[in-house]
Amino acid sequence: MSALPNYAYFKGKIVPYSEAKVGVMTHTLNYGTGCFGGIRGYWNAAEQQLLIFRPHDHMRRFLRSSKLLLMDLGLTEEQLVNIILDLLRTENLREDVYVRPLAYKGDEIIGVRLNDLTDELTIFAVPFGRYVDKEEGAHVTVSSWQRVDDNAIPARGKITGAYVNSAFIKTDALRAGFDEAIALTQDGHVAEGSAENLFIVRDGILITPPVTDNVLEGITRRTIMTLVRDELGAEVIERPIDRSELYIADEIFFCGTGVQIAAITKVDHRPIGTGQMGPFSSDLRELYFDVVRGKVAKYRHWNTPVYVAETSAAD
Repeated sequence: MSALPNYAYFKGKIVPYSEAKVGVMTHTLNYGTGCFGGIRGYWNAAEQQLLIFRPHDHMRRFLRSSKLLLMDLGLTEEQLVNIILDLLRTENLREDVYVRPLAYKGDEIIGVRLNDLTDELTIFAVPFGRYVDKEEGAHVTVSSWQRVDDNAIPARGKITGAYVNSAFIKTDALRAGFDEAIALTQDGHVAEGSAENLFIVRDGILITPPVTDNVLEGITRRTIMTLVRDELGAEVIERPIDRSELYIADEIFFCGTGVQIAAITKVDHRPIGTGQMGPFSSDLRELYFDVVRGKVAKYRHWNTPVYVAETSAAD
């Protein structure tokens, strides 16, 4: 994120970002008792329109994450989407953006618990480009850190405290010269990246870990499964993936709201396929970017416009 926002939704209204402050004793800051979402908006230059990709799906998952933390935000999915649209209109951004809703325990107290605390909501938006620099050919490693387990901190919820696990995974990879890392479950199956879902291609079939293998229930993941089945005509299978399958896969790629679709061309210094982004990943990336920018009419219902079209007096 290259710049601070101008505004934020904070304590029930849109305020200048400088006014959206919490105290150092705030519960979530001390104990990780919050959850968040990540939503992309794409600028369609031909239409002069900012299109938010699947915001209702994101807010539905956001509310489910908050439920895991015994939160009641008092807002519906539709109300949350409307707040985001109002915030973006206030920011008046006309470029690709990233929207971050954050629900947090706002009490300034000492003591770990989830119940009988005050649930707060803030949302901000910033211009945003690439999450991984080498989207066309990332070099990754299998992490020595295991993915958090559902019986410890559920990975299917975007819980703030859980991302310390992601930080351990990502930091060691970066310091070792890699672009990202792949984490395994407690029983040795492939889970996901530090903050990305993962797919492999073997013999023309797309394979991804099931949502019961400690992965985020990704919206981009579901989008890709739909596009692959309905537009590329390929089979998609959800099943456990062994570590060794990574090394013999024809193609591998990360996906997620932040990372979008990033090809993985080396794992632990072993080339994947030809060592270059493969045709499946390339075709899928091209289709995906057309869809998120509102260029494919069939999937236009996934794109929510921010700016209301102006009409003339004659209309």
